Amino acid sequence: QVQLVESGGGLVQPGGSLRLSCAASGSYNSIDLMGWYRQAPGKQRELVATITARGKTNYAGSVKERFTISRDNARNTVYLQLSSLKPEDTAIYYCNTIAYTTVGGRHYWGQGTQVTVSS
Repeated sequence: QVQLVESGGGLVQPGGSLRLSCAASGSYNSIDLMGWYRQAPGKQRELVATITARGKTNYAGSVKERFTISRDNARNTVYLQLSSLKPEDTAIYYCNTIAYTTVGGRHYWGQGTQVTVSS
């Protein structure tokens, strides 16, 4: 079993910044892709950014140039730096990873952290 614990959400003014963190723990052999998704009220969950174990990144077009994803493989932690925040970035942000155990690989989700952008 794999647990993902997120932190770093909160209330910020438009144009502000936040840094989200997500640490993986539990019993697994390896972790590959890590990433962030978000879900705004009344909308479907959408991809924000992903990063492979080797550091290859992928971003949604709406956050490119504003958000930066990174990871610390030694700590099994993924980060998301959010900058130039807009009200439309308001959502619950979920951490996601693909972890491999003796029975194979599967997706795991964190509990989510609220990001609210408002003046």
